[in-house]
Amino acid sequence: MTRTDDDDRLARGLPPVLDRFFSITGRQTTVSREVRGGVTTFVAMAYIVLLNPLVLGASADVTGARLDPAQITTATALSAAVMTVLMGLVGNAPLAVAAGVGINGVVAFQMAPAMTWAQAFGLVVLEGVCIVLMAASGVRERIMNAIPLPLKTAITVGIGLYLALVGLVSAGFVTRVPDSANSPVPVRLGEGHLAGWPIAVFCFGLLLMVVLVARKVAGALLISIAVTTVLAVVLHEGFGVGGWGRTDPALPDHVLGAPDFGLFGTVDLVGGFVSAGPIAATVFLFTLVLSGFFDAMGTITSVSQEAGLAKDGKVPGMGRILFVDGAGAIAGGVTGSSPNTVFLESAAGVGEGARTGLASVVTGGMFAITLLFTPLMTVVPAQAAAPALVVIGGMMMAQCRGIPWTDSDYTIPVFLTAAIIPFTYSITNGVGAGLISFVLVKTCTGRWREAGWLLTVLAAVFAVYFGVHGIELLFR
Repeated sequence: MTRTDDDDRLARGLPPVLDRFFSITGRQTTVSREVRGGVTTFVAMAYIVLLNPLVLGASADVTGARLDPAQITTATALSAAVMTVLMGLVGNAPLAVAAGVGINGVVAFQMAPAMTWAQAFGLVVLEGVCIVLMAASGVRERIMNAIPLPLKTAITVGIGLYLALVGLVSAGFVTRVPDSANSPVPVRLGEGHLAGWPIAVFCFGLLLMVVLVARKVAGALLISIAVTTVLAVVLHEGFGVGGWGRTDPALPDHVLGAPDFGLFGTVDLVGGFVSAGPIAATVFLFTLVLSGFFDAMGTITSVSQEAGLAKDGKVPGMGRILFVDGAGAIAGGVTGSSPNTVFLESAAGVGEGARTGLASVVTGGMFAITLLFTPLMTVVPAQAAAPALVVIGGMMMAQCRGIPWTDSDYTIPVFLTAAIIPFTYSITNGVGAGLISFVLVKTCTGRWREAGWLLTVLAAVFAVYFGVHGIELLFR
């Protein structure tokens, strides 16, 4: 009698339905590897539950209102849990989804000051709808293939610099010079010098994180945040040290607690066009779409290649993966956590053997469990969480090695992309500058066909984006 595939599955204790749904045998993996990979991915990216409140909580909306850290924590964990499970079930890929680091800065620092939080989250929902439509029509995939790899890499590098700057500013390690108009430099180290226990705690956390990452310790970021938070709590509770900023490391009354869903559903889809004006709101929406678009583009490709899922540069099920990624933006707006996107830390789980969506289901389940620990999460001060932004920025900078710096077609466009993102606190500005300069170089050297019609159209759109305020003034 010939052994069948079902016989082999049963011999390994693998239910046939589970195997067929996730293609576990077909991708040459096992349930234990998927579970281990899912747990590893969660440990590698659980810091987002602590970090997202830091970024979103650092800004006030047009009315001066600030978001409650406990509510942001709940929203972050909820959206990550739901969307990561959905990625596993629909996309069948070992890709975890959570509030995007970088694009949350667009919501906090560019949009909120011009409108209410509900209106900002409404634009986030509209962004998700746009991305889903682009994914369904195939436009998103065509644009992904049209943009040259060096420019994609430069976007990653620029976002890394941007995150590092946000982290340094949030911790107070870098501050704005009070009268920067009359100063040769706009920012400075601390208050002109480094002093105080909170800064010392940040430096300790940063150095600890650097060492743990260098030693390739699993969950290095999360471990460092936890240890640094304990140190901050001891200093605050035991010695009365203050000056931590918006979040004091005070012990909560309870470790476990009911999640606060206060931000869920606080969405105003059209109010932003009234508060900020139709042109500004449209630009914000355009910024969100582009930021979310390019943020996920390289991550999906690189993690899929690492997992051995990409064939001839194409990822199987890319349409479904892009659809879930777009839906993540909608979920981010509805929950109040900012746009959700695929996380590069998914590569940690892939390194432990994850190859299917089962790993994502495991990761999502663990995010769901964290909803019960939101009181504990709100203890973390900026000085303990900010080092993660700096270290992640450093990791993203490593992509520089793949940039052809000696190719004059790319040197300046790549530089402008990477530099303008952190200098202007805007991912979109950097992407626009890079695309415009690249198309200009190709056109002025008589090789405009190499840029292609799609990039030329995008460059023209960005040119309008940069000049929209000047055009608006002409017609007043």
